[in-house]
Amino acid sequence: MTQPLLAGAPFVATHNHDLYLEGVQLADLAKEHGTPLFVYSKAAMLSALAAYQRGFAGRKARICYAMKANASLAVLQVFAQAGCGFDIVSGGELDRVIAAGGDPAKVIFSGVGKTRAEMRKALAAGIACFNVESEAELDVLNEVAQSMGQRAPISIRVNPNVDAKTHPYISTGLKGNKFGVAHERALATYQRAASLPGLHVTGIDCHIGSQITESTPYLDAMDRVLDLVQAIEAAGIAIHHIDFGGGLGINYNGDTPPAADALWAQLLAKLDARGYGQRQLMIEPGRSLVGNAGVCLTEVLYLKPGEQKNFCIVDAAMNDLPRPAMYEAFHQIVPVSARTGETITYDVVGPVCESGDWLGRERPLTVQSGDLLAVLSTGAYCMAMASNYNTRGRAPEVLVDGDKAHLIRRRETVADQMAGESLVR
Repeated sequence: MTQPLLAGAPFVATHNHDLYLEGVQLADLAKEHGTPLFVYSKAAMLSALAAYQRGFAGRKARICYAMKANASLAVLQVFAQAGCGFDIVSGGELDRVIAAGGDPAKVIFSGVGKTRAEMRKALAAGIACFNVESEAELDVLNEVAQSMGQRAPISIRVNPNVDAKTHPYISTGLKGNKFGVAHERALATYQRAASLPGLHVTGIDCHIGSQITESTPYLDAMDRVLDLVQAIEAAGIAIHHIDFGGGLGINYNGDTPPAADALWAQLLAKLDARGYGQRQLMIEPGRSLVGNAGVCLTEVLYLKPGEQKNFCIVDAAMNDLPRPAMYEAFHQIVPVSARTGETITYDVVGPVCESGDWLGRERPLTVQSGDLLAVLSTGAYCMAMASNYNTRGRAPEVLVDGDKAHLIRRRETVADQMAGESLVR
C-alpha cells in the first residue's frame, strides 16, 4: 500500500515500507548512483507551478522562477518548457538560462551588486527588465546603456519596511536590510531615473523575504507599493508592471503557508479593490516551486553513542546541505527502507570537520550502519549553495519523471575540483 509521507511533499511516498519518489524506488537510485544523492520530482515542480497558474487565470501575469533556489540546468529546462521567465541575480545565471533554453526576453535581473560587465551582457541579450536596487546603480546602468546606444528597461526595487516574520538572514524588506530603495526615497528615485536618457522606467518591484508562511506581510507590502504607484504616476511617470517578488514558504515541519492560488486570490482582490487589477503583474517564486520536489539520500556510516548525545554519522554533510548550519533550518529525515528494532534519539551529523556540520538534532530513528536515510524538502537552497569544503565533491542529481529517472548532474571528482588550479613552477 502506498502512503504519502509528508503533506508538503505528496510525491514522496512509502510503498511496502520502501520510499519512492513518483514511480521510482529511492533505494535503487542510491545503489546506482551512490550517496549523497539529490533526487527531484518533475511532477512536484509542475504541480507547484500549476497553483500559481490557477491563481493568475485570466490575468496579465508572468511567473519568473527565482533560479537562485536551484539553478541546475534540467530544473531550469522544466520551467522554461512550462513557459516561465526567470529571475536572475548574476551574469552566470543568465548564461544558465540561455543554456537551458530559456528566453532572455522573459528575464528579470535582480541583485544589489550588478557589475558593468553583467549589465552589458544582459543588455546585449535583451532581457525584460533590471530591478534596480540603489540610486548609485541607476547612474552606472545609465552610463552602460548609453555606451551601447540603448535604453535599459528598469523597475526600482522598493524596500517597504514590512516584517516578513521569517529568519533574519532571509528577510529582505526591512530598513536594516541591504536590499532595495527605502520607501521614503522611492518617488525621488523614480524622478531621477526618469530624467536619465539611458533608462526607461517600466515598473516597480518589491520582495520582502523568503520562507514566508503568512498572508499578512504580502498584503501590507502590497498596500505600501500601490500607494507608491499612485504617487509616482501622479508625478507623470507611468508604471507598466507591478512586480511583487516571491518568498512564499513551504512545509518543512508542519509549516502552514497559504497555497499559492489562495494567496493570490487575496492579493488580486486587493489589487481589484484599488483599481490595479488589470496591470501587468510579475512574480518571482523560487523555493515554493522546487523545495518540496527534492530529497537528499545519504548512507549511515557510523552510530556513535555518548553520555549526552547519540550521533548518527552519515555521508552527507554541511557542504551538501548547508541550510541547517546557516539558518538552524529543519528538514525531516526518514529511513528509505523501514526496519524493526529499537528506536533511539540521534543527532544526525556529517563527516565535515566542523561542529556546525549537522543535518538534524534529536531525531528518533531505527537505524543501523549501512542504512539509507532521506532528507526531505531539499530541492531549494541545497545544491544551489553546495560547496567543496574539505575537498568533497558535489553530489550527483537525478530528475524523476513518472517511472523514469534521468541523471542530470554526475558526481564531481577531485580532478574536476583541481582542474582550474596549478602549482607554482
